[in-house]
Amino acid sequence: MDNNAVTIRFATFLSPILYGTYEHIARYIGEKVDCPTTLRVGQSFEEFAEGQIDVAFICGLPYVRMTSQYNCPVELLAAPVLIGKRYLHRPIYFSDVIVRNESPYTCFDDLRGCVWAYNERASHSGCNLVCYSLLERGKSPDYFGETVKSDSHLRSLEMVLEGQVDAAAIDSHLLDVLRSRDVKLAARLRVVDMLGPSSIPPVVISKRVAKEIKCRIQQALITIHLDDCGARGLREGLIERFVVVADEDYGDLREMLKKVERVEFPFE
Repeated sequence: MDNNAVTIRFATFLSPILYGTYEHIARYIGEKVDCPTTLRVGQSFEEFAEGQIDVAFICGLPYVRMTSQYNCPVELLAAPVLIGKRYLHRPIYFSDVIVRNESPYTCFDDLRGCVWAYNERASHSGCNLVCYSLLERGKSPDYFGETVKSDSHLRSLEMVLEGQVDAAAIDSHLLDVLRSRDVKLAARLRVVDMLGPSSIPPVVISKRVAKEIKCRIQQALITIHLDDCGARGLREGLIERFVVVADEDYGDLREMLKKVERVEFPFE
């Protein structure tokens, strides 16, 4: 490795459940690009503008919001294609509406007046898509009897299991991974609806990164599945491969956000 090579600083703003997968990806890219890499948990999207992050795994909603800024600090690098029939070998995902297995709820239409958990307003799968789905299905903004902010998908799931809330919408990628790691989890939960599909959370890169380095990082990312070791690490996170995506691929999130912002919902 070139001792003078610049360090590529990776960050994740997604669930810690997949931290090991992102660590594997960052390490692999570093080896292919011949640069040292670091990975940490992102604290604020301002870190892009402040030059503290080079590459990050983020939710699609904050990406869309950042592109509306005059000086958007990031651009798309790639997006994952998940393992599973419902993903159709495309960079999409869903929000799985979950309840406890013994719950009387059997579908979304049963959830009127229930206690609903959501992770945060800035989440597409946990909140924005839920609000959009309410509108699309002709439900009122106060369809749920009570909404409770959990701060994370994992905590929303735990609150459902613990009986603190009746239902929640969970990132399908996260739920798939949790089920693959805990075979007993499937017996404790039921998915009563599937919202989506939506364009999946992308990998973004700071516009400060030199074009040559960016191209090398992108090439390493979209070919990682061709390497036996690289592919093995992806499979542990239920990722098939990464593909190049364009800004227009996130037009679905923009349209949903536009409709949701016109209505006042009882979410913090």
